[in-house]
Amino acid sequence: MTDVFKNYLFSTGELSAEEINFSAQFFKPIRLKKGDFFIREGEICRHIGFITSGAIKAYAVNKEGEENITCFKFENEFVTSFQEFVAQEKSRRSIRTIEDSIIYAISYVDYQHLLGQVTAWNTVIKSVIEQEYNQKESYLLNYNNKSTVDKYRHILASEPMLVQRGATQDLASYLGITQRSLTRAKGQIHRPNAL
Repeated sequence: MTDVFKNYLFSTGELSAEEINFSAQFFKPIRLKKGDFFIREGEICRHIGFITSGAIKAYAVNKEGEENITCFKFENEFVTSFQEFVAQEKSRRSIRTIEDSIIYAISYVDYQHLLGQVTAWNTVIKSVIEQEYNQKESYLLNYNNKSTVDKYRHILASEPMLVQRGATQDLASYLGITQRSLTRAKGQIHRPNAL
């Protein structure tokens, strides 16, 4: 387990140094190249992971074969399809890297064992799930029923990492707009004398 992950766990204030060291044995590093899958839509969701470097996107594919991106995750964030992981069901979305990434993953069996041995993990996971919920709520409030320019302005102000590290087509999918509309919005906002 890397210092990045250990530092994150220390920062939660929930786990002792002994509990963190005990937990380390259950998380295995997975090195993924840009474009590799962490979880595939339609396959059993077998892992929960913690991103120590890199970034991912989560998406489902519609009938036309287009990706509908629902979130991005970066360093110091947990990643999985929580509902399907807990139920050990087929994932309804794919989770794929957008950069070379290192993810420390734990299997479902090891996760269950860890929860039984270190009860403080229940509080850590509860916090992670609450963050997930808040991100989804924020997404719905800030990207539904708003103009393209307003969506782009919001993402610049509140999630600049997406603009810096995400591909244009991925950002457009996340915002629910076309690439052309996103390009126009960028032009309106970034041109001199833009309001």
